[in-house]
Amino acid sequence: MKPPCMTIVKHVLPAVRALIAKDLTEKHGLRKINAAKKLGLSPAALTQYQKGLRGRGFTEKILQSKNAMELITETAEALANGEAASSESVMVKLCQICRTLRKEGIVCATHYKEFPELEGVECTVCKKQ
Repeated sequence: MKPPCMTIVKHVLPAVRALIAKDLTEKHGLRKINAAKKLGLSPAALTQYQKGLRGRGFTEKILQSKNAMELITETAEALANGEAASSESVMVKLCQICRTLRKEGIVCATHYKEFPELEGVECTVCKKQ
């Protein structure tokens, strides 16, 4: 069994982190070390996200979702302003972003491509949520 969550962990979450990191450093003016700390990353990992070494492949797909981008912007603002004081509040936002991308069918093509055994199967798991 290959649930969409496997695709999300491998492709979606790194891309979301990359977009939030970009927002924190470019829009909110945080230094890399501060942005990394807010995201629970090492400064080296944040640099890899910013250089496109992590999360690059799915970023363009996320940019197509107005709803997901609004949630990403809200998450970055909450982190930058200190409103996301708990990791639980950040996890809730990340789950909302994930559900949005799944509902909109944005994860589907990558999921099918990654797991060819799903070919010919009409999956409605994500869109039913």
